[in-house]
Amino acid sequence: MPKHRKKSDLPTKSCATCGLPFAWRKKWEKVWDDVKYCSDRCRATKAKPNRSGPAQ
Repeated sequence: MPKHRKKSDLPTKSCATCGLPFAWRKKWEKVWDDVKYCSDRCRATKAKPNRSGPAQ
């Protein structure tokens, strides 16, 4: 039988875009140190440069 873990026992991080906490997932097992965003939506909207810039 596989050993079950409570979700509260899994490591968590804060999303770099929205700041909300998210928990470890099996698909991130090998790249957990590189994961920065909680979802594809946050990854797509990551700190885009401001296009308005200074007025000329």
